[in-house]
Order: sequence, then C-alpha cells, then structure tokens
Amino acid sequence: MAATADIGLIGLAVMGQNLVLNMNDHGFTVAVFNRTVSKVDHFLANEARGTKVIGTHSLKELADALKKPRRVMLMVQAGPAVDSTIDQLLEVLEPGDIIIDGGNSNYQDSIRRCEMLESKGLLFVGAGVSGGEEGARNGPSIMPGGSPAAWEHVKPILQAIAAKVADGTPCCDWVGEGGAGHFVKMVHNGIEYGDIQLICEAYDLMANALGMKPDEMSQELDRWDKGNLDSFLIQITRDILAFKAEDGSPIVDKILDTAGQKGTGKWTVLNSLDLGVPLTLIGEAVFSRNLSALKEERVEAGKVLHGPDAQFSGDRTAFLKDLEQALYAAKIISYTQGYMLFRQATVEYKWNLNFGGIALMWREGCIIRSAFLGNIKAAYDRNPRLVNLLLDSYFKDAVQSAMPAWRRVVSKAVELGITVPALSSALAFFDGYRRERLPANLLQAQRDYFGAHTYERVDKPRGQFFHTNWTGHGGAVTAGTYNA
Repeated sequence: MAATADIGLIGLAVMGQNLVLNMNDHGFTVAVFNRTVSKVDHFLANEARGTKVIGTHSLKELADALKKPRRVMLMVQAGPAVDSTIDQLLEVLEPGDIIIDGGNSNYQDSIRRCEMLESKGLLFVGAGVSGGEEGARNGPSIMPGGSPAAWEHVKPILQAIAAKVADGTPCCDWVGEGGAGHFVKMVHNGIEYGDIQLICEAYDLMANALGMKPDEMSQELDRWDKGNLDSFLIQITRDILAFKAEDGSPIVDKILDTAGQKGTGKWTVLNSLDLGVPLTLIGEAVFSRNLSALKEERVEAGKVLHGPDAQFSGDRTAFLKDLEQALYAAKIISYTQGYMLFRQATVEYKWNLNFGGIALMWREGCIIRSAFLGNIKAAYDRNPRLVNLLLDSYFKDAVQSAMPAWRRVVSKAVELGITVPALSSALAFFDGYRRERLPANLLQAQRDYFGAHTYERVDKPRGQFFHTNWTGHGGAVTAGTYNA
C-alpha cells in the first residue's frame, strides 16, 4: 500500500469516527483500523462514504499506509487496551514515529508510556480530548503533552481540528512534558464535576426552597446565561429543565436521583491529596455522587431521620439574585483550587504549564467552556507569576462583591435542611484561605502530645522544631519526621 495517509487512527467507536471525519473535513487523509475489522468496512460504507478515509485490516497495513514520521492516534478504552495496542504497534513502527493517546488515560500511565517509547526511539503524545461526540466531530478542546519533539509533527492536524475562539485561535496548544496533557484533562474533568454539582445545588434550592417548576427554572437559567454564568453547562441545564417527557411533563422529574461517574473526578481528588492541595469543592462533588448512589438506603433513612420543617419566607426574586451571585463565587473557588493543583504539579513533576494558555484551550469545544475562562486568561496575562486566582484584582473583587449574597444562600440552605456541600465547602475554603491564623496550632500541639511530632513557634524562625513534655514523664524523644 502506498504511504499516502497523513495520520492513522485506531478505534472506531463514536469518538474515533467523529475525529476521523473532522480530520477529513480539514483536508487530511486518515487511515483507520479497528480490532473488530468489520467495523472498518462498515464505517467506510456508511459514515465515511465519499471521504478520503483509507480502511486497513491489520496494524501492518495501517503502518504501510502512513507517511513518515508515522502518526498514529489511539482512541481505545483507557487502561490495559492502550498498553496492548502500543505493544503491537511497536512491531510495525520505527524510531521517530509518533503514538498519540487521545483517550481518557490516567496521567501516570502517560508518564510511563512516554518514558518507555522514548527509550525505544519513538515519540509519545498524551492528548486530553474534551467535548464529547459533538466536539469530536465539529471541534473539541485538545490538551496535548508528552515528547516535545512530537509537537511540530502533530500540531498542524490537532490545531486544525480543534475548536476555535472568536479570533480563530485554536483551543489546542502544547501543555507540557510527560503526562502533562492527560493531567490537564484530569483537572478539567474534576472542575467539570464541581461545576455540575454547583448547578445541581442551585436547582435543588430553586425546586425545594422556592418551589419553582422546571419551566420557571429554565427561564431563570436563561437569564443567568446572559451574565457572568454564561457557559455550556448552564445552557444544557436550561434545555434539560425545559424538555418534556412523552406525557408532556418535565422529564427531569422522571429521572432517578442516582449519579454515575467514570472516575476522573476521583483521580483529581486523589492527586490533590498526594500533592497536599485542598481541592475541597471537587472532593464534595465526588462524594455527592457517592451519596446519591445510596438511593435505597436514603429512602429508608428518610422514614426515620427528620430535618427542619422551616419553609422559605421572604423575597423570592432577591434570593434568586443571591443564588446567581453565590454560584458565580463558588465557581471562582472551583477554578482557583484547580489552578492551585496545576501550580503544585509544576513543582512535583517539573512541568512548564502555560496557565493562561490552558484557560484559552478550555474557552471553546470542551464541557466546561464558558465566557468566564477569558477572565482567567486575562489574569495570567496581567501577572504570569500569579500565585492564586483569588489574588488577582478581578477575581478578588468578584468574590468580595458576591460575599453577602453567598453567605445568605448558604445560611438559608442550612436553615431549611437543603444540602449544599459544594457551595458551602467553597465558602469554607475562602474563609480559611483569607485567615492569617487558623486553629492548626492546637492541632499540632495535639500531634505533639500523643505522637511527639514537634511544632514550630511563631516567635522563632521557620524551620526550627520544638517538643513539649506535656505529661512530665514523656521525655525529650521526638518522632523522626514532622509529617509522620
């Protein structure tokens, strides 16, 4: 077979097929392969009919169809299937060729795969792809990282098929070395968990505090979408609330209140624990899904456990305006925490992450796309060394302005017994972050009392550690490490 294809793609599920068609639309010749080879023939006879797509029935045939350096993109299930496919590709590829993993892989796997392939003379790109089926077809957000030498070879294709912001800038740029691309996608998904949970809490308050019907809520979200909360998730929630079931009633009321998850939100939280970053809002979003899964248990608990009988009283219009501000303030906290995780990752993994560029990549194409992301890009344009988003003038002023409304919403939710774990944990984080002194002095004294873990003192230089013989017979022996 003549080497005429610009790129190969393995895995013809919906995402893979749509990416192939997207590449074809942009003038690239794509060779495709699927483990179940009958899918190749079906794709060519149907969705890819009339395109330049080349079907192959073996990895050898796929490799022979590709121009050098060969570029092969994997759209297979994350985990062992990726490793297995890479092992098979090593038999037909050669040094200088490039393997792109576009699946939802764990960034630690991407670090390992990058090192392994580079040791064999090949190049690796771990590319987070966000936007779902529609994004894959019409322009996703793409977050590539891995072997820097690969970027010049994959850049023309990935940037061509990516979503574009208003000025034509592609929502795709080089993220960093090793597993940086999939790390950024992981944090994107974690923030997505947080955004979704915040909107669900606003929905819960509108439904169960204010007694609003789905159509009313849809109209309210349409109003929010014209302001600071302009985003894809607000838009689809507006549409969901207006959607009717077969009998004409709101379909949202017929959906069982148990939530699934693919695990990327959990990965984000686990990584934050490893790196010591307080990702409290996303953590609550993950735990809220876990709590929702206890449906039968909650039904039984509801029969014997009772909360407040209070009903909302007051100005409903004013409360809705408060809720809009509270949601925006908490959204700022969610992104603040995500960017804190990025900052720590640059230290831990020695990556050179482009913080403003990441926000630009999320501006279109992905699930968390919103007008809000332009403000993050602007913050890092103002100060590329910005330590925390809350210290930027725009975000500081936005949160301070929303503060009274935010507190009123959380207080009212607690009073009515309506759970708002994301809204309230975001507020708790803000109140902790802004305080010069926290009660951790007592905590560290407790650790020293029972475990001789030592403590630092405010009247001594940082880095000096002290121990108190609290009982009078504990002695001067201390634990080997402060962080034990």
